[in-house]
Amino acid sequence: MAEPTLIEQLDRAVETLLTRRDSPPPAADPEVTALLRLAADLRDLPREEFKQQLKSDLERKAAMTTTTATHEGVQTVTPYLVVERLEEFLAFLGQAFGAEETLRAPGSAGGTHVELRLDDSTFMAGSAPGAPGSPIAMHLYVPDADAVYRRALAAGATPFYEPMDQPYGDREAGVRDGHGNTWYIATHKATGHRPRGLRAVTPTLHARGADSLLDFLKRGLGGEEEVCERSPEGAVRHASVRFADSVVEVGEARGPIEPTAGMLLLAVPDVDAAYERALAAGGISLEAPADQRYGARRAGVKDSHGNSWYFSAPLKGVRP
Repeated sequence: MAEPTLIEQLDRAVETLLTRRDSPPPAADPEVTALLRLAADLRDLPREEFKQQLKSDLERKAAMTTTTATHEGVQTVTPYLVVERLEEFLAFLGQAFGAEETLRAPGSAGGTHVELRLDDSTFMAGSAPGAPGSPIAMHLYVPDADAVYRRALAAGATPFYEPMDQPYGDREAGVRDGHGNTWYIATHKATGHRPRGLRAVTPTLHARGADSLLDFLKRGLGGEEEVCERSPEGAVRHASVRFADSVVEVGEARGPIEPTAGMLLLAVPDVDAAYERALAAGGISLEAPADQRYGARRAGVKDSHGNSWYFSAPLKGVRP
């Protein structure tokens, strides 16, 4: 009888290793021994269930990068406040909060586009002929909530609630400006300013049925839920969803807290992929992906609660 070839020896030895796991590696030609040692190590690799779970986790993380990777120097989530009386609004922002105008340009719809800076945060404001406002709520962290509250009232805001100590560690007050926006003015008592991980200005979205909005931010936009606090009835009292260096807060609209329908810009690495993902999660198209003359590719969707989301990425070869 002919001696088995090296391949045949290896096949038989590997079969023995797999079917008789407690047995030592079978004897074989010296040229096969090294391979058998490797096979013995490989047979104890993770089970199929573990590999499937790992694959699922990696795919989720990869999908998140579709919408959370930032461009150099660009904030991931930027609120855009649309108002009818822009100059009046800009004066209020400066007097009440010390916001500084950093850029002014013609708006794409024929109005005016303004970019502002407040502490470490960028946000935008604009107006266009005949365009209605899109009120939003903004969570503003400052070193002295009481002083900024008084300043906001002096600048023309109306009180929503007076400064008070909150159980979550903030000294907080609320005001509404003359353009329909709500400002939650807070000082985090433990740090004397704001909690770690939050910017000075964080957009806050209120919705009736906030669970579906929260789901869209995660499935449709790729955000990662960090906190979700619920009432005894199960309603979302407060949730925070992270997009790389930015956070969007979500809460149930109830009582004096009215639903918002804001506009937000999301910096993404791939506008087309972000747009398709948002549509698949129930978003309604506002604007198909297209290259813009100012050097970016842009697309837009609206969620089921009326918030508008615009995805943006610099065109290749154009620095943001």
